[in-house]
Amino acid sequence: MPPENRRVERPRHDGVSTIALLLALAAALVPLFSVIAPGAWVGLCLLLTGALLGAGYLLRRLRVVAALVTLVQALLWIAVMTAVFFSDVAWLLVVPSPEAFERIPRLIDIAVEDIAVGVAPLDASASLTFLIVGAVGLLVVALDHVVLTARMPLLAGVALIAVWLIPTLAVPRGVDLFAFALLAVALLWLLRTETRHRARARSATAPMGGVGVVSAVIAASAIVVTVIAAPALPAPTAAGGGFGGGTAIDATLNLGDDLRRPAEVPVLRQWGGVGGPSYLRVATLTALDGESWRPDRARTVPLEEWTPGDDSGGDIDVQESTTRIRILDLASAQLPVPYPATGIEGVTGRWRVAPEGRTVSSSETAARGQEYEVTTRMPRPTLEQARAADAGGGPEAARSLPVSMPDDIGAIAAEVTAEATNDYDRLLALQSWFRGPDFDYSLDAPVEDGFDGSGVDAVSRFLQVRSGYCVHFASAFALMARTLDMPSRVVVGFLPGLPTGELVGDARVYQATTAQLHAWPEVFFPEIGWIAFEPTKSLGTPQRFLSEDGGSNEPEAGPTPSASAEPSASASAAPRPEEDVTAGGTSAGGVSGVNPLPGVAALGALLVVFGAPALVHALRVRSLRRRAREGSAAAGWRLTQDAAIDLGIPVPATESPRMFGDRLIDRHGAPREAVDRLVGAMERASYAAPAAQLADGGDGLVADAAATRAAMFAVSTRRRRVWGRVFPRSLVVRPGSTFAEMTAADVQAARTKKPRTA
Repeated sequence: MPPENRRVERPRHDGVSTIALLLALAAALVPLFSVIAPGAWVGLCLLLTGALLGAGYLLRRLRVVAALVTLVQALLWIAVMTAVFFSDVAWLLVVPSPEAFERIPRLIDIAVEDIAVGVAPLDASASLTFLIVGAVGLLVVALDHVVLTARMPLLAGVALIAVWLIPTLAVPRGVDLFAFALLAVALLWLLRTETRHRARARSATAPMGGVGVVSAVIAASAIVVTVIAAPALPAPTAAGGGFGGGTAIDATLNLGDDLRRPAEVPVLRQWGGVGGPSYLRVATLTALDGESWRPDRARTVPLEEWTPGDDSGGDIDVQESTTRIRILDLASAQLPVPYPATGIEGVTGRWRVAPEGRTVSSSETAARGQEYEVTTRMPRPTLEQARAADAGGGPEAARSLPVSMPDDIGAIAAEVTAEATNDYDRLLALQSWFRGPDFDYSLDAPVEDGFDGSGVDAVSRFLQVRSGYCVHFASAFALMARTLDMPSRVVVGFLPGLPTGELVGDARVYQATTAQLHAWPEVFFPEIGWIAFEPTKSLGTPQRFLSEDGGSNEPEAGPTPSASAEPSASASAAPRPEEDVTAGGTSAGGVSGVNPLPGVAALGALLVVFGAPALVHALRVRSLRRRAREGSAAAGWRLTQDAAIDLGIPVPATESPRMFGDRLIDRHGAPREAVDRLVGAMERASYAAPAAQLADGGDGLVADAAATRAAMFAVSTRRRRVWGRVFPRSLVVRPGSTFAEMTAADVQAARTKKPRTA
């Protein structure tokens, strides 16, 4: 049998492909660390993956039937999961009992709720570990079958990319080039390994040169596209869970991108309430790890089982109020509510309440389209009562300070509050200082000066630059309050918005847009509860209680005072100093700046996408020509086959070189002399003695292959010529593969044509 047609049996126990699949799986799981904190689940996933792949390799080495290999792996997965998670109710530790099966739905429900309501990175609870390890095990069994049995590594690559993308999209962050490069290398090695086995199985002399170069160029092109195009793509707006498209709430204080949006989106409307519209909260952030504030993961109870408590003392007046809220475009799993809510009516779906922060969330229902009524009981202490109260108590996390705390934060707080004699006045002094002439509101300064965050380093830099937006004001205030031994936290939600001009009964309707996303601090007073302050300059209503005689504490420049423990933020709250949120266009005579980067990035990405295939093809042709000049008839013949594939001409495995050459001459305009020499070279390489194979020299092979390609391109349609040069099919379609098979008409023509003599 000729060498080019000799079949080489591919070993079923493919150790190299097994190792490549193991590395690809490990690389695909790297982004999970941004969603779930590292823990025991990492080791369990790696051990289970190694055990399943190792079992598959050993069974194939023993020549076990392919279907049985997958079945044994599935049984092994069940045994390991049972031994790890249900050993107390299992038979012989590894056989699941009916009680084990009864536990599974409950574990899944708890894990799904943790994912929907929790904030990344999640702590790996037992239920969440069960879900992750189980899912990874099933994925390993499926991919082992796809790659090692079905020999479809490309399909496995699609699945691994999906696994890599889901956590990357769920938690918006910068492009992790290391994780991307690791996955790309692992997938390319997996594809390269499988390609080598396929080529060896098809022909012992099949040309293998250039595949490594092709892989390297594809990897480089993919990285270039990611680095150039990723910054220009719109990022998701939330990290706190959401449903479908639409606006979502970023509960991690990364509000800068949302506030810098070129267009505002109406999010919600509210009406009713005593004293005007209210701030609406969606999340509270108490824990500070130094780098950022983390949303609370407090105990929650079903809304229908919630019994609210009363934080204020018995001698403090409480004002009850009812607010009606309609959600327009909010895809988050959090429900905006005023504080402190004591009752919620009218919502649909399953909602849960965190009693400590009075926040509402759901694991299966979106806020969009909800219309509901919230009852609040607002403590209204007098100025004298507030001054007599001491800030203290509260959760331990509300008082802790990071170890790496810059000294200047506490020093500035002590200096600003030096003249105050009680906690409430100290906080008012901080509020007045932030809202005074020393600070500016700016969305751009934090980005330009490199402190667009909420951790201690960002706060320290903000106190030096004294220019930022609500995140920086709120973070600095809360952190400085802790240096004064006062428990504090940060709240994320919405400003009340602007009046729409509509009335519902006698109540004015206010509408909040994405421009009213906001963050503000709260400080805990045991006799009163959590008191909100508004340090952000030019936004909201500053905190101020009324005196018993009707007077207020010293006046402060800013919006109209409110006698509420929660900043009521009337209609004067929304406009920012740089832009009027009611405006619909640019100011007269002004020229709006246009950022050319997205356009340049898009153009660069298009050039890479359309130019990469041609570049890779050129490198491959160059490699084949070099080998042909060295005397490889197979390389010269492969140049001819690739030219036919690029033009859509069938190249079946069942057709001999002479039959294929005849068809190219008779039907596709190939030159007879050049094709005859190429066919003769292939026949001598297959049947002649080695000394006679290089009689014609390598330069003739290259010239004949080039002449054949040029002639076939010349007689083809313009459309095929263009596609053959821009997107050459030979990069992904190999001679003799399913996609290269001849059509029925070609088969019939080949059968009826009388072969010519040599």
